[in-house]
Amino acid sequence: MKAKKQQHTTVELAEIKTSLKQHETDVGSAPVQIAALTARILHLTGHMGSNRNDKHSRRGLIGMVSKRRKLLKYIKRTDPELHGKTLASLGLRK
Repeated sequence: MKAKKQQHTTVELAEIKTSLKQHETDVGSAPVQIAALTARILHLTGHMGSNRNDKHSRRGLIGMVSKRRKLLKYIKRTDPELHGKTLASLGLRK
């Protein structure tokens, strides 16, 4: 697997999460979950670059990518404006 071109640091992702929060104690809304999944996906993508035969991590990575895709699909269906904001802040699509 190829590593993502844009790697976020934990500080940047924490800032992105705070910008996507809908209220002060928000930790479970779809945009925040997508940001958390993106952080984990980027970390595992780097891991998979150096550990190509790690089948268990590959399975987990595929599951996380699928979950993020489903959440993005849900946001696009319910709130297209929030979908665009989430994609722009995470830099997922050009």
